[in-house]
Amino acid sequence: MTQKLFTLGPVEMFEYTRERPLGPLPYFRTEAFSKINLECAARLKRLANAPGDSHVLLLACSGTGAMEAVVGGCFSENDRLAVIDGGGFGHRFAELAAHHGIPYEAVKLAFGETLGGDALAAAASASPGGGFAGLLINHHETSTGQLYDLDMASGFCSSHDLYLVCDAISSFLADGLDFSAQCIDALIVSSQKALALPPGLSAVILSDRLWEKIGREKIRPFSLYFDLTGAELDARRGQTPFTPAGGLILALRDRLERIEEEGGYGAAVTRVSALARDFRARIAGLIEKGLLGLPGHPLSNACTPLVFPGGGAKAVCEKLAGEHDVWLNPCGGELADKVLRVGHLGALAEADNEMLAGLLSKILWKA
Repeated sequence: MTQKLFTLGPVEMFEYTRERPLGPLPYFRTEAFSKINLECAARLKRLANAPGDSHVLLLACSGTGAMEAVVGGCFSENDRLAVIDGGGFGHRFAELAAHHGIPYEAVKLAFGETLGGDALAAAASASPGGGFAGLLINHHETSTGQLYDLDMASGFCSSHDLYLVCDAISSFLADGLDFSAQCIDALIVSSQKALALPPGLSAVILSDRLWEKIGREKIRPFSLYFDLTGAELDARRGQTPFTPAGGLILALRDRLERIEEEGGYGAAVTRVSALARDFRARIAGLIEKGLLGLPGHPLSNACTPLVFPGGGAKAVCEKLAGEHDVWLNPCGGELADKVLRVGHLGALAEADNEMLAGLLSKILWKA
């Protein structure tokens, strides 16, 4: 059997990306390559519905690198942040704030616990010394599969005059999102999720409001490589301060062009949503028999977290990989033997769902 990735990054790439000949990479300090960067930035803005005065930075790093660029580059020890810590990636935001010496209040959620407005209100009332400067949230907490209510988070930020930082690494092109309507100030995207490209390229879209904060408060770059001011100056002319991920940028241009040709952001979300619904329908019998379960929190289209009531998630994951070359995302910590995550991103089809659901049924009925 050919390898099949139901993981959440990297994901199955589309045929036109896989077959794209690498060829000789172009020299990047040219007007021609600048036009490619500027085209990618413009298309990302359109897909996210970001305003014309927003700032797009293409970074040669993983999603975590982009998260750190925003946390350490837009805030300082004079700020205080609210962090939604509902899993591994929310906790990463907390770790980044702590690493850069930025005071923060964590809103902790247990697996299956839904983020509600009461938790945000409690955090606001518990914040000493005059409240928060910003809210850090993973639109989709990838480690648990929970899709947070971004409209609620946006309303909270608007009512408390906070900057809204949204990690959309897993949700971009998979779940509904609107930079302008939801008053997002920093949107973080990475190449290996619904963009279905190899890892190593991230994009950050900053509102002009947040960009002005950096200059007004003279926030010092925490590193030369992640100097956002320098990166933005170069981005205006379609360049990056240091060597870009040239091959990935070329693939990004092709992928963004194809997404827009196929109907844009809404069409991409519709496709992923249909795959998620189809898979969940195919495992309904296993859920009814108590062999699998789903958590009680809202789910992203990007991922279905499979709960194993009696444990055994590790063995199932290993069996699928070792005997069938089918790869799911395991969990860590206390969820390691209780939860597996099935991704619905990239070049998957209903036939792939049928195959995986059939394998799960065979394995679990024999257990």
